[in-house]
Amino acid sequence: MSEQESLASLAERFEEQRPRLRAVAYRMVGSLGEAEDAVQEAWLRLSRADVSEVRNLGGWLTTVVGRICLDMLRSRTARREEPMPDPVLSGPGGVDPEQRALVADEVGIALMVVLGTLAPAERLAFVLHDLFAVPFDEIAELLGRSPAATRQLASRARRRVEGAAPAPDTDAARREEAVDAFLAAARNGDFEALLTVLDPEVVIRADGGALRPSVLRRGATNVASGAATFAPLMDAGLRVLVNGQPGVLGLSDGEVVSVMAFTVRGGRIAAIHILNDPERLRTIDVHALH
Repeated sequence: MSEQESLASLAERFEEQRPRLRAVAYRMVGSLGEAEDAVQEAWLRLSRADVSEVRNLGGWLTTVVGRICLDMLRSRTARREEPMPDPVLSGPGGVDPEQRALVADEVGIALMVVLGTLAPAERLAFVLHDLFAVPFDEIAELLGRSPAATRQLASRARRRVEGAAPAPDTDAARREEAVDAFLAAARNGDFEALLTVLDPEVVIRADGGALRPSVLRRGATNVASGAATFAPLMDAGLRVLVNGQPGVLGLSDGEVVSVMAFTVRGGRIAAIHILNDPERLRTIDVHALH
């Protein structure tokens, strides 16, 4: 086989792994653009490497992407608070097949926000082991730690994730019913109805980027009191899925002005995440979501 034929065969095998690699990278860095950059870097490294002795190319590539993403996280400028992760949007008909791997395990925005609070090493250990079943000894090699220490990192991360982002309701109809009730109550300014549909410990976060203030409210009373503020974002909105969960795309004159993502637990709204950063909203193609 010629070198050109060999590279073409390698490229074909890489493309088979691309959806999984994008999913790993997205969970690691929370940015669709950076995730794609990490996957492309993995291809460059693969194309220059001798993998003739590699028995499990998918596993090899997963650890390569993990290492690249770890370096990305470590090189990020320190911030007081991580921005809201990039939302994975799909129309009401369901998740696009190309995006399915990104949200295959219902990796909602609430979970992604919690992942963003983990230290880089914790995030790597949790994502690779708990979400992609990479053995601890392989992760330990990436981190330069012992398997036992790596296991502790993942365990600590797991406790934080389970404490801050419990699993949402899996019944799609139940989720939609709760969101419908919230939207109706918010539009009508029905305070009592809002309290009924909101979890007592509900959290609402809005990320406006550098140009707009961020918002954080906790508790059903506080969120219900401020619901009227966000009601305009819901008018003329397009119902979408955000990371597989119910959401609303706020529109004004055909332009995207917000993305709202809802987390429903126990039939009530437990979290609302709003992205209204003009810079990041500019990349959303509304027509692809109808």
